Amino acid sequence: MEQEDNKPYSRRFILILVTVATFLNPFTGSAINLALPAIGGEFSADAATLAWVTSAYLLASVIFLLPAGRLGDSQGKVRVFLAGIVVYTAGSLLTIFTPTMDLLLVFRFIQGMGGAMIYANSVALITHLYPPGERGYAIGLNTTAVYAGLSLGPFLGGALTQFLGWRSIFIVTALLAVPVLFYAGKFPAFLNERQREQFDVAGLILSSALILCLFLGLAWVTTPAGATLLAVAVVLGAVFFRVERGRQNPLLPVTLLEKNRVFAASNAAALINYSATFAVGFLLSLYLQYIRGYEPVAAGTLLLLQPVVQVFVAPAAGRLADRLQPGLVASVGMGVTAVGLFGFSLLGETTPIAAILALLVLLGVGLGIFSSPNTTAIMGCVEKRYYGSASAMVAMMRSLGMMLSMGAVLVVFAVIMGSTTVTPAIFPEFLASLRLIFLAFAVLSAFGVILSLRRNKC
Repeated sequence: MEQEDNKPYSRRFILILVTVATFLNPFTGSAINLALPAIGGEFSADAATLAWVTSAYLLASVIFLLPAGRLGDSQGKVRVFLAGIVVYTAGSLLTIFTPTMDLLLVFRFIQGMGGAMIYANSVALITHLYPPGERGYAIGLNTTAVYAGLSLGPFLGGALTQFLGWRSIFIVTALLAVPVLFYAGKFPAFLNERQREQFDVAGLILSSALILCLFLGLAWVTTPAGATLLAVAVVLGAVFFRVERGRQNPLLPVTLLEKNRVFAASNAAALINYSATFAVGFLLSLYLQYIRGYEPVAAGTLLLLQPVVQVFVAPAAGRLADRLQPGLVASVGMGVTAVGLFGFSLLGETTPIAAILALLVLLGVGLGIFSSPNTTAIMGCVEKRYYGSASAMVAMMRSLGMMLSMGAVLVVFAVIMGSTTVTPAIFPEFLASLRLIFLAFAVLSAFGVILSLRRNKC
């Protein structure tokens, strides 16, 4: 028990509260995937519409992460973090009673706003709470919550959907948020320090337009409208960077990116890592069911091996990052990930399941070694007044990487297979697409290793 501002508090208890909140997004996201067929059946929604159940949340997250981080710096991290819990819980409760598909997408967007407010400030709170010698382990535990959510989501999501209906997933989500709100008063006052800076409204407008054009451009990449939107996104990106560079309190910490080599390289490494790995579960799920004939439950059980391995590896990697240069530890993790992805690029119709499981373990080890040390490197290289922005950048790279990862898959599928439904007649083309994507991801990760090793100490 420690005391500051004449108010006793427990660092471990606050870490638990933040970690529970961190658990919400990956759990709900992985659980809702199992409920999509049931949602589609209830609302008579096609596959493209169902994809927006996930995409609406992801779009809101990417748009609001940087603004939520800046608000945390200027208005208080605890205040914005707890407001995020309230918004996320409200979105969950509204989803339980949604009567139409359109409203479901709106409520998922609201959840995404709340999730952005949570994730933009969770790592900042931990960084502020724990000194450098203990920070890596604390961030490792927080990262473990993400992997735990990914692990438990498919099991509990499937069970809840089957026995209680898909809406029960959001009831569980709302109940998990209650303890965090109930113990809101346990956060010490120093975690809510404010910089009182003017909010960058122009940056918010430009970044929102940029992300929306990029997101829709990737979704419609094979159409003229998609190509146009991507071109507009490039122009908006250049304008946004130029505008932010001239701002005293920019939404995007341009000064950090330009002058802090470790911060820039570590964020780039995070973007590369998530871009190269997020779609792996999606691709292997299709492979196991289409090519190998596994039932969904069996395929999902096999794929759980990777996040389970990450749950055990991440805290140990966090401790290692407290003793060694965290950037070096993260680079090793990226290298292991590249090897695992290259192994998946050799998949065939008769690849032994034991080999696939071994590659999943290898990938889990690589991701577990990379994530928390890389975050520790980012947060350890910024001043306290930038903790919110740095934490938001970490979450931003994660969400943007997820979007780019799925975008790459859609592009390759569209070019090689077109819009044809996957049937045995096009299994060869499907396997060729799979191998090409995994090979591209492996090369991208190898480039990430080189970039990661070039960063210096702060």
